[in-house]
Amino acid sequence: MDRTEKRAFVDFLAKVFGTANTVIVTQNLGLTVEDVTNLRRKVREAGASYKVAKNRLALRALDGTPFAGIASLLKGPTALAWADEPVAVAKVLVEFAKNNDKLALLGGALGSQTLDVNGVKALAELPSLDELRAKLVGMINTPATRIAGITQAPAGQLARVLGAYARTGEAEAA
Repeated sequence: MDRTEKRAFVDFLAKVFGTANTVIVTQNLGLTVEDVTNLRRKVREAGASYKVAKNRLALRALDGTPFAGIASLLKGPTALAWADEPVAVAKVLVEFAKNNDKLALLGGALGSQTLDVNGVKALAELPSLDELRAKLVGMINTPATRIAGITQAPAGQLARVLGAYARTGEAEAA
């Protein structure tokens, strides 16, 4: 990388650190090209990005951003994953690290809150934004269904009572 490429990369990372909601730092302990390609695909499907970064350049880009707390994690062969929706990317990385011992989670940050490995794992256990939306819609929909059932129940009961009287009246007439 020449100076202009390095400057452009630092500017790119600074922009990422200025706009993302979460950043997770991982360490590559010998992943194959196929493994990294698979990981990037899964991260992209979760709506996130994953990039290997030179630590010195990433440290420059971190300066003055809310994610400055992850600077101590940038040692050795690291890569950064970032996203606006924090739970999905954490789930993908935790699951991948669980199934592949050559990827190590180092920690991350959620806004200005620095997370250790256990914090990233706890974040991965939370329901995703889509799951929360589905639960909320279900909770809103359930009372409406119950109200409709309750308001229709008296009319249904009245119809059954009248039907029973009509059947007993037919039985007496016969």
